[in-house]
Parts: sequence; structure tokens; C-alpha cells
Amino acid sequence: MRQLIIILLVFISNSLFALTFDTTETQVIKVIQQLFEGMRLADSSLVKPLFEPEATLGTIIEGRNGETIFKNGEKATSFITAIGKPRKDIWDEQILSYDIKIDDRFAAVWTPYQFYLNGVLQHCGVNHFELIQKNGKWTIFSINDTRRKKPCEESPTAAINGLMNAWHKAAAVADEDTFFGSMTPDAYYIGTDASERWVRDEMKIWSKKFFDRDTAWAFTPLKRDIYFTKDGNTAWFDETLDTWMGICRGSGVVVRTKEGWKINQFVLSICVSNNDVNKYLDIINKPRKK
Repeated sequence: MRQLIIILLVFISNSLFALTFDTTETQVIKVIQQLFEGMRLADSSLVKPLFEPEATLGTIIEGRNGETIFKNGEKATSFITAIGKPRKDIWDEQILSYDIKIDDRFAAVWTPYQFYLNGVLQHCGVNHFELIQKNGKWTIFSINDTRRKKPCEESPTAAINGLMNAWHKAAAVADEDTFFGSMTPDAYYIGTDASERWVRDEMKIWSKKFFDRDTAWAFTPLKRDIYFTKDGNTAWFDETLDTWMGICRGSGVVVRTKEGWKINQFVLSICVSNNDVNKYLDIINKPRKK
């Protein structure tokens, strides 16, 4: 009963203040994330609503003789059709970061990326998205990108982004081996409840009932900042996550090991708007400070 009450309180509080955190930047990021999710799933129905009818795509590549070639004018409709065609190949374009500029109803987004075909790195570059807001909805009217095959080695930042994205995805698909294999044996997971502080293997026991399902839990990263120590062997991060509890904050520490980067600590926090703190205090029956 206590757990049920806690869940209900979180749900109610989410309805009160979660929308506050659905910022303009978050709305724009969700459009781009849905585009690449549609590519991975070969689902054109996810992609089609994201584009303006006359949207175009362009790309800048290097020719055989080293010259710069700009291929421009491809209609987004052709791209959408290609996404929806049955195929065995998995198109996985991984976004490394977002640089977003917004003025009124116009948004421009710069996203370094790496493109994987069936799990193999094919090329890398930068996407430049242009979006317009109509009736409260953001849609893409232009995408231009660069493409190169070398150098595409993963930087430490890219490697950590890949680690964290794969870790969150592992929870979403109940991949227990990947989830816990991404953590050091002495890693701590600190949850939203004051009692939730587990070493990795303790959490593995606690969470078994969740990983026995099709989905343990689904947290979608929206934004992440990463910082490094001078020797480059330790990094810490903070990230914004879209969850069933509303917008949450994840933060933690990753360390470089012989097996690559591993998570050494992760802390999950529920975000509460400053404007809604009093509502939150009412929900948990905590006296307000005067």
C-alpha cells in the first residue's frame, strides 16, 4: 500500500508541474529524435509528420579529386519514402550533441553525428536542421549535412554519449547484461527515493522483476553535458531525461577502464519547477518554510 501511495503521489505531482519543463528546446529536440527513431525502425509514419510539405535536404561531400560537391534539392518526400521501404539493414544515426538557436518561430540546430549501418560505423559529420513553429508545433523545412568517412574515430565525449545512450536503451528493452555490464562492480545507483542507494549487484537483485518484463523502464535522454579531469581518465556528466515521472535529471561519474568507459555512479532526480514547489510540498504534506 505504501508503494502504491508513493506512485500515486508522484503521478499527481507530475501532472501538476511536468509540463513546465516541456521547454521550446525540448520540443525541438523531440522532433529530431523522432526522425532518427523512425530511421532505425524503418517507420515512415513516424517521420512524415515532422516535415513541411516542401522541405528539402542537401549534403556536402568531397569528390574523387578532392573537390567540394554540394548535392541540393532532394525532396523530403523522397527521403520519407526511402525510410519506409522494407529492408534488412538497420540505419542508426547517433547524435553526439545539440547546439540549438531559437528566435520566435524559427529554430536552427547543429548536431554532430555518426552513422552506423548494421552496427558498423560508415561515416560521420554534422547535420544542420532548420525548423518552423506553426500552431504550436515544430516541423523541419530544411536539413543540410556533411559526410566523411575519415577521421571518424570516437572522441571520449562521443564514447561516453554512446555508453549512456546504450545504457538507457538497455533498460528500455530489458537488456540486463548490457545495462549492468556498463557499470563498474563498485558503481552506485542512487534513485529518487531516499532509500534507493545500491551498489551495482544489489541493484541487479532489486531490479530483477523489472528486467523480467519487456521493458524495465524507459528514460529518453534529451540533453547531456560532459566534463573531464585533466588526465582524461574520469568524467562527470549531467543530463535531462524524459521519463514516466516527467522531466528528470541524471548525473554521475564515468571512468576509463581496460574495457572502455564504465559508469561508476548515477544519480536520478525528479525536476520540480520553482513555481510549483509549494504544490509539491502540499502533496507530500511537508510544512512550508516562511
